Amino acid sequence: MGRVDYLAMKTDVDTAALVNSDVEELKIAAKKLLTDVSNLGGLAFGVSFVKWIASFSAIYLLILDRTNWRTKMLTSLLIPYIFLTLPGVIFNFLSGDVGKWIAFVAVVLRLFFPKHFPDWLEMPGSLILLLVVSPNFLVHHIRGGWIGSVISLFIGCYLLQEHIRVSGGFRNSFTQPRGVSNTLGIILLLVYPVWALIIRVS
Repeated sequence: MGRVDYLAMKTDVDTAALVNSDVEELKIAAKKLLTDVSNLGGLAFGVSFVKWIASFSAIYLLILDRTNWRTKMLTSLLIPYIFLTLPGVIFNFLSGDVGKWIAFVAVVLRLFFPKHFPDWLEMPGSLILLLVVSPNFLVHHIRGGWIGSVISLFIGCYLLQEHIRVSGGFRNSFTQPRGVSNTLGIILLLVYPVWALIIRVS
């Protein structure tokens, strides 16, 4: 067999320089994309994050009220607050077929087996029923609009005022061992509607 000579392909342009210039262009494009996303989505991400915190603090206050740490505040107002601030993913999940089945079981238990229906399930059952049967006008216009934020702010202010009054003053609401967690939870309720209204105004 004879010797095979391989020919090296020669190009006029340096490939390493081309790759480096392409990488530099990709870096510039990525930086522009990140700055545009942070400018456009930064505030929306903030509102979404604060909404998660507010709805979980409302759920926390509802659970806290059903334990030994009962308060004298009107915790039934937390149900419409949770309805108005519940993140879309959880809201859509609970207002769909899953929520309908939970509501059906809750209604059957309440009607036919009232002795087996615990008291602590009253509020969560009401919330599930509210999520399932709420009309589209409430879901699409009130819940996501400025009216829902104003209602949430009113509920948070009312609960804070009632908690401070029952505690015997602002200082006592932070010094009593059971009052601190409630006070912090109620203050977190105020953060989301205030933030959402500021974003809407600006």
